[in-house]
Amino acid sequence: MLRQLIAIGLLALLGGCTSFTSREAIEGQGNAAQWKAHKTQISALDAWQINGKVGIRAPKDSGSGTLFWLQRQDYYDIRLSGPLGRGAARLTGRPGAILLEVANQGRYQAESPEALLEEQLGWRLPVSHLLWWVRGLPAPDSRSRVTLDADSQLARLEQDGWQVEYLSYAEQNGYSLPERIKLHGENLDVTLVIKDWQPRQLGQ
Repeated sequence: MLRQLIAIGLLALLGGCTSFTSREAIEGQGNAAQWKAHKTQISALDAWQINGKVGIRAPKDSGSGTLFWLQRQDYYDIRLSGPLGRGAARLTGRPGAILLEVANQGRYQAESPEALLEEQLGWRLPVSHLLWWVRGLPAPDSRSRVTLDADSQLARLEQDGWQVEYLSYAEQNGYSLPERIKLHGENLDVTLVIKDWQPRQLGQ
């Protein structure tokens, strides 16, 4: 009986530890409790519309263009126009059903946006992570190292081989959201400048 009680106590203790720890290593000058509150608020945003600019630097290509991003829970519509001299590209879909349309080239389908972009455009871009990174959050499904700024928001993020720098934030409808983001990956650098944020919360 005593052994069972000790075992139950250890399990409860371990369960408690896992609930308080996360897959993040936190650094920087921010406050962990404020960061947690900020994450909770921003994670509730499951819809948005973004207008801005994107710059891409890769071994064979570099250039800039405009970005339009419509998100409605698990559906997204991301449009790039003008980058890299390729004309317009539009990525739409939801988990398991992704469509890429490239001007003057055609329509392509795949189960993951990462596979589709790498196959058709040669970019190894973590689109699934971008759904989190663009809001100033680490993706929850893998380990990350976060550096907080004085306002307890992300200043820098390291995750899955990528380094993400948050250069500025903007206030929109009571939410503090990234305005300038730089992403550094293997053979690919991306700069996002968001001119217009329209965040929404559609509910679960």
